Amino acid sequence: MQRRQVLTSAAAALAWTAVGRTALAATGNAPLPGNRRLVVVFLRGAVDGLSVVAPYTEGAYYQQRSTIALARPGQDGGLLDLDGHFGLNPNLAPLMPLWQSGKLAFVHASGSPDPTRSHFDAQDYMESGTPGRKGTPDGWLNRLLGAEPAAVAPAGARASVTRGISVGATLPRIWAGPNPVANIANGKGATKPTQLDRPQVGKAFDALYAGDDALSKAYRESRQSRAEVNEAMSADVREQMVADNGAPLPNGFPDDAARLAQLMRRDPNVQIAFLALGGWDTHVNQGGAKGQLANRLQPLGQGLAEFATRLGPAFDDTTVLVLSEFGRTARQNGTGGTDHGHGNVMWALGGNIAGGKVYGRWPGVDASALHEGRDLAITTDFRQVLAGVCMNNLRLPDDRLAAVFPGFDGAALNIARA
Repeated sequence: MQRRQVLTSAAAALAWTAVGRTALAATGNAPLPGNRRLVVVFLRGAVDGLSVVAPYTEGAYYQQRSTIALARPGQDGGLLDLDGHFGLNPNLAPLMPLWQSGKLAFVHASGSPDPTRSHFDAQDYMESGTPGRKGTPDGWLNRLLGAEPAAVAPAGARASVTRGISVGATLPRIWAGPNPVANIANGKGATKPTQLDRPQVGKAFDALYAGDDALSKAYRESRQSRAEVNEAMSADVREQMVADNGAPLPNGFPDDAARLAQLMRRDPNVQIAFLALGGWDTHVNQGGAKGQLANRLQPLGQGLAEFATRLGPAFDDTTVLVLSEFGRTARQNGTGGTDHGHGNVMWALGGNIAGGKVYGRWPGVDASALHEGRDLAITTDFRQVLAGVCMNNLRLPDDRLAAVFPGFDGAALNIARA
């Protein structure tokens, strides 16, 4: 028994994760209707939404941000005009073609109704989809995986275990639950051989986990997920590595985004994916058109634009959501940064998005409109956006929405193209 536990730990370290946190046994999952896909990008650390999409016609915006406010459109380093009131950070210029073609939208003054300014708690609530409830055992993306009826695989075929993909070192809270998820590494580690890829080691573990118990099934699903992803992406990735001679792009996200797009394009089984990016907690020296925040937004915009291009025609059936746990203070602090706030902006990209529009009721940023006298107020619950995407973009049946967002009874926000 002790030897088996040791080997189990080794297998967990060497193989790709194909399970959630609360169960090892897989459950069957049907594809979303029409091969529709969802990608969620989580910006951990609370990105400053007022520097992503700024209300440049409001004098209060400039009064509260004497050194970090972005200049009006047409000025040096100025915002990119969106609708005559809001402007896009110039470091996100690669996304403007998507806005102009109606494939990019924003939902401003959105976020979690829970008032916490704790990164840990706010991220937990947003990933569980249950603000204010710490006891929720699973994440809303894992629940979404299980919201469709079980698929019936063709005779002799194995059901795919790569329907859910998590890009990163560990499986995050949003994927916790009983439905299987493939956890792949960032960067070149996504296809780097492991000890289990050595034939002799692989055969030994295959023999050890040949039974019908839950642990053996989880092991085989992990091996299957790695094989499926490698088959879908290895040839092109290796060719790209040779061309780059091992030199990555200035930031890892454009590379990861391109790799994920390639995987999703070549493997139709991949329908829901999640990535998280850190470094958005800009308390000091945030900057404006240049500086700390600008240096993070630039590769983010580049990566999202690259993802859309690399995905090709499949982008028309794909929704990309970008969100963060909360926003930042309307007024800059004494160290040229911003502190933990409340309301923020959510991003939505895709061919099935009714884009070219900033959604949500805008409360303004003058002192009388601020939440607790300091933050952008929230007028759209983040679950309204998620529920609308699940119903209208992914075509999730109405009667299954409650299973994905338990306790939520608000009105879904429809941002889908008609």
